[in-house]
Amino acid sequence: MYLESDLTGEPRANLPPLSLHVPEPKFRPGDKAEFSDVIVPPAGSGRRPDPAEPAAQFHELAYGLVRVLDDEGNAVGPWAPRLTPDTLRRMLRYMALVRAFDERMFRAQRQGKTSFYMKCTGEEAVAVAATMALQRDDMTFPSYRQQGILIARDWSLVDMMNQIYSNKGDRLQGKQLPIMYSTREGAFFSISGNLATQYPQAVGWAMASAAKGDTRIAATWCGEGSTAEGDFHSACTFASVYRAPVILNVVNNQWAISSFSGFAGAEATTFAARALGYGIAGLRIDGNDALAVYAATEWAAERARTNQGPTLIEHFTYRAEGHSTSDDPSQYRSANEASDWPLGDPIARLKDHLVALGEWDDARHAAQDLELAELVKRCQKEAEANGILGHGLHQPLDTLFEGVFEEMPWHLKEQRAQMLAEEEASGRPWALK
Repeated sequence: MYLESDLTGEPRANLPPLSLHVPEPKFRPGDKAEFSDVIVPPAGSGRRPDPAEPAAQFHELAYGLVRVLDDEGNAVGPWAPRLTPDTLRRMLRYMALVRAFDERMFRAQRQGKTSFYMKCTGEEAVAVAATMALQRDDMTFPSYRQQGILIARDWSLVDMMNQIYSNKGDRLQGKQLPIMYSTREGAFFSISGNLATQYPQAVGWAMASAAKGDTRIAATWCGEGSTAEGDFHSACTFASVYRAPVILNVVNNQWAISSFSGFAGAEATTFAARALGYGIAGLRIDGNDALAVYAATEWAAERARTNQGPTLIEHFTYRAEGHSTSDDPSQYRSANEASDWPLGDPIARLKDHLVALGEWDDARHAAQDLELAELVKRCQKEAEANGILGHGLHQPLDTLFEGVFEEMPWHLKEQRAQMLAEEEASGRPWALK
């Protein structure tokens, strides 16, 4: 039965009016940020289930924070991966190289040599440590801040720079926004600027690998804001139903380009908790702890390879700098947030661990930083010999029609022939070479 007030639309006198909650960050420019509400449990306190344990039996790991490195730089607890000093030094070197590469390419953008760049300062462990825990031929489906995957696979820095400059050495022929790399040989799927598209692609690839009886798994990354996209949820559904051998990484770095994580649901629960409703294993880890990232990825990879299904890992971290070279974070967040983030700097924490082991020191670290800066500088010089932004047409015009269809359809062949004829008649034959 409907009351008359239901039909008229007038509010009932005995009920309060409804209101809408609009998320608002706690700190804005001019405020002093403090993180007393961020719960950081002691390192080593979280249990490590057997990879074959059913996902429903460790829901608490989606709400806690898996940590390995303590405040003194020691690796403690059941998640400590017990890596050799040589492996730890290699991990540290890759992370430092990512940062040196970012610094050089950021300056190149500011000098007008490329139109765009995105740094991953403070998030180096998310890509590097995870990649080192995977096999070289496991397929990766990154977002746009995981350049560390390629660097940890010893990919050519010159090749990456060629893509950033969209020059004549660019394997993508200038058809992708700078930093949106793609290389089949590197088991690195094409980056897309459309958020979360790589999630269903990764799940589909993993399903195909399983259907063929292969042994390779897939791993994919997205930001916490992308979990609000429909593609994220479609991927989780398929991954859960078919137990796809895939690792779903959510990089919770607290901010999108100007909106904070609350708009994606961070005020209500963790992002790792999104796994639970799908029956997927969920882990929430310290994303600035390289050993925790390695251990969680290694655990999830074993789970995937033994047909136990997917794992969703939330990397709790912080974007220390701007979203991209097009962003000014001082316009929307507190100035001291990055410096006061309670989980520290991932490179400094791994360095401190090696120092605590007696396997590293400040002098060697400074020498390595200088060496890597020189390496990146040499690679930049080599890449810039192939051209930079705005200095001529670096790709022959007919390549505009390539790389989309396996066999070019007739109408594109006609359009290409028409274009080439017009260019020939224009007296600009250089554009055809």
